[in-house]
Amino acid sequence: MDRRKFISTLGLGAATAALAGCGQQDCADTGVSAGGKTYTWKLVTTWPKNYPGLGTTPERFAELVEKMSAGRIRIKVYGAGEIVPAFEVFDAVSQGSAQMGHGAAYYWKGKHPATPFFTAVPFGLTAQEMNGWLHHGGGQALYDELYQQFNLKPFAGGSTGVQMAGWFNREINTLEDLKGLKMRIPGLGGEVLERLGGTPVQLPGGELFTALQTGTIDATEWVGPYNDLTFGFHKIARYYYYPGWHEPGAMLEFIINREVWESLPEDLQAIVSAAARAMNQDMLDEYTARNNAALKQLVNEHNVQLRQLPEPVMRALKKASDDVVSELVAGNEQARRVYESYKAFEKDVVAYHRISEQAYLNLRTSVMD
Repeated sequence: MDRRKFISTLGLGAATAALAGCGQQDCADTGVSAGGKTYTWKLVTTWPKNYPGLGTTPERFAELVEKMSAGRIRIKVYGAGEIVPAFEVFDAVSQGSAQMGHGAAYYWKGKHPATPFFTAVPFGLTAQEMNGWLHHGGGQALYDELYQQFNLKPFAGGSTGVQMAGWFNREINTLEDLKGLKMRIPGLGGEVLERLGGTPVQLPGGELFTALQTGTIDATEWVGPYNDLTFGFHKIARYYYYPGWHEPGAMLEFIINREVWESLPEDLQAIVSAAARAMNQDMLDEYTARNNAALKQLVNEHNVQLRQLPEPVMRALKKASDDVVSELVAGNEQARRVYESYKAFEKDVVAYHRISEQAYLNLRTSVMD
């Protein structure tokens, strides 16, 4: 037999065999030998639809998964309130009303006291450090164990980096200025504020402008300049304080209904996992690139008064934070194990960062001034 003819025939036969298992929908426009099942998911979020960074990350995730899977997984993203309210994302995915969600673990503290460790701890890990703990320091195993009891599979889903302390309609010069302050601040930061005489309020992002404008709240934290500019807080609040002691590296999350996750073949699980990992880093990169331009616009064009929280106030916040975290894990064995892992990692990474990241940043500041 002619060798070239044999190879040509063999190739045609392989292609024919591959296509034989394809349904029309599975193979159309992909060039993929499918035979495989396709999946259509709803992804619900706690953010306004297509909101910069927070809302666009799940959209990019959906696009990436569809491309990487050659259309075998198609994900439709819904913003807060389109299918479920912002703070019902966890339950919707847990119960199977949606296959997937995107939010922040500290919103679910009422479900379990350990959840805030997977978003932000006041005065705790930065975004870079959180990724280290989660992916190489034992955090993911604890995250999986925690969420398994709620029928969920979690992944890191992006970070905003160090946030701002928030928008205030009065100056914060002493601890007395925090007393009676009604502030939108979620997670453990809200409990710390309450210890110092303030009143924390839980509100989704879409309600913050009106609440601050009407005096329902006196202050609000949201994220940082990139997002805060889009919400227009500069139109209704005079003072913009830093740094975000309450959220030094706010990690968001993708959650998947565990039965849905376990039904995926291994190759699709790998695709979803890799896409989540990529988006986790991509969001941090976006905020790193966008925040300072937005801050300059707020200060230079809108005359926002940028202020640093006084050191005595910060020290009081730190002491209250330590008390809140210690009490949070008391009496709950699972929360205590998460806390111990988090603190052990923090101790080591802080020691190294003193002579690496922190030392370099201090040096760079000194030589540039």
